[in-house]
Amino acid sequence: MPYGYNGKILRVNLSNKSIGTEEFDEAFYRTYMGGSGLIAYYLLKELKPKVDPLSPDNILVFASGALTGARVGGMCRYAVGAKSPLTGGFGESEAGGFWGPELKMSGFDAIVIEGKAEKPVYLYVKDGSAEIRDASHLWGKTTGETQEAIRNELGDSRVKLAQIGSAGEKMVRFACVTNNLKHFNGRNGLGAVMGSKNLKAVAVRGTKDVPAADPALLSEIARRFAKAVPENPLTKGLYQWGTAAAVTGNSAIGILPTKNFHYGEFDKAENISAARMVDTILTAREGCYACPVRCKRVVRSEEHGIDPAYGGPEYETLAALGSLCMIDDLNAVALGNQICNQYTMDTISAGMVIAWAMECFEAGILTKSDTDGIELTFGNTQAMLQMLEKMGKREGFGDILAEGSVRAAQKIGRGSEKFVLAVKGQELPMHDARGKYAVGLGYATCERGADHMVVGHDTMLNTESYSFVNTMPPMGVYSPTSATEYSPLKVRTFAYLSYWWSFFNEAGICQFVPVPRSAMSISDVLGALKAYTGWNTSLWEVMKAGERGITMARVFNLREGFSASDDKFPERLHQPLENGAMKGAFVPKEDLNKAIKLYYGMMGWDENGIPTEEKLLELGLDWLVQK
Repeated sequence: MPYGYNGKILRVNLSNKSIGTEEFDEAFYRTYMGGSGLIAYYLLKELKPKVDPLSPDNILVFASGALTGARVGGMCRYAVGAKSPLTGGFGESEAGGFWGPELKMSGFDAIVIEGKAEKPVYLYVKDGSAEIRDASHLWGKTTGETQEAIRNELGDSRVKLAQIGSAGEKMVRFACVTNNLKHFNGRNGLGAVMGSKNLKAVAVRGTKDVPAADPALLSEIARRFAKAVPENPLTKGLYQWGTAAAVTGNSAIGILPTKNFHYGEFDKAENISAARMVDTILTAREGCYACPVRCKRVVRSEEHGIDPAYGGPEYETLAALGSLCMIDDLNAVALGNQICNQYTMDTISAGMVIAWAMECFEAGILTKSDTDGIELTFGNTQAMLQMLEKMGKREGFGDILAEGSVRAAQKIGRGSEKFVLAVKGQELPMHDARGKYAVGLGYATCERGADHMVVGHDTMLNTESYSFVNTMPPMGVYSPTSATEYSPLKVRTFAYLSYWWSFFNEAGICQFVPVPRSAMSISDVLGALKAYTGWNTSLWEVMKAGERGITMARVFNLREGFSASDDKFPERLHQPLENGAMKGAFVPKEDLNKAIKLYYGMMGWDENGIPTEEKLLELGLDWLVQK
């Protein structure tokens, strides 16, 4: 592999302490690329069906992407994958930051981890070698304490850590993985898989650049994007306000999840807004590897114990710990974000579980005898913070909530199930499908469970905007669609964008860089891939790679017992919003079901959502055809 890749994948068995490598050719990398595609390959090839996700038999994969490490804005992401302990299906999540490029510079494209260590360990990878080190002294420490301890132990402050806190150690089912304390593989409970393997961290250090086929072209594309950042309204807004701008924006149009998705408007949204953050606790704006957008927030409040080392809350967190729970205290939300970051809990699922419990409490299903004496009502700031602590440590009622809302409701019963808002076991993100139908179709059909990162959001594509014009015509879609329709054109737009988004997850591209979400054109994305790898590539090739990744994940879920009956919404999204600009809006169940069936057909799946033999063969997945 002369360019863009190392051609080597590190294999580690924690049970027998063996370490080795395997090598693949260019055809393999062009087929599966990296990231989510590589993860799907390993899970389908090597993981036995129906294994317990928290058993030593599960496989944990860290995978960089085809463009990870290219010195262009947004080309920094990597994926972590395993069978999900939250959903029981295909588990995969991406993160930005610096860990992914560091892995490539260390001499490996991915790490495949098997088995379980007898006692806590961490993996140290540097410049083509790896060793398993004792982490008994680190077990129970926060992420900040662990990062400092390992860097001191290795005598290198530039070591990058992907690690877990107590939530991962205690196998909270929505535990996540963090790198550099503020970048997260947030969803699907992959931190719990690390904990189940007694793996505290993966420390990586690389000192060798990955050679590019055409460094001059790569630099030209990087400069062109950097120049566009302050000129493009999308990237300019991300720098100035971060994703937090969506709080007041979504509230104004009536789709800000509030009071466990009863409301679409939060009358105190300004109190947890981007503007309020800028005026009070924001101290810096940070970016990921080689990225000029700098959308990450850094906040500080000595009075409230908020440490800037843990970054700051993004939109999803502001909504999940804020409006969803009817909490308008920005300092409390920022502190809640820090607790989640220290313990490694997904802030989306954490907020959703607490909001579910709050609704149960107010409905009389839960009482203070259930909740450790805590008045778990909407708007109770201290109750939210107390429950985060309890979940992260699996203490008291927090031990039940740590199972996720689906399992918690199964344990509690008493009608609590009707308040659960999840798909395939994963809680809804902070985007109301009653105002974004394509996002909703993604919730219903995504193999990872409810996920807002499946396609570009409807609100970017419902007019002849910059986002639409520069994205959809090259894909063969020439007319925009309403955000609230399930027409054949909308479903086709969704399908094509899902291929594009899936390719991002295989290539290691941040969604805040290319169109439709940002300023980098399709041609420059393809140019960067060509300049980095040397491949004479095309939009056709990368779209097929994205489709292949989606299809493999689908096959994995079918193998694990999922079916078309799991492609659905929680009932609340079929019920009218109770306030705001979209009061009365709901997603008609019949319209959603028709859209799902049409999507199956466009994907080359049968009416039961099963990929046909012809489609598998067309995608080069002969090895998945049932004999």
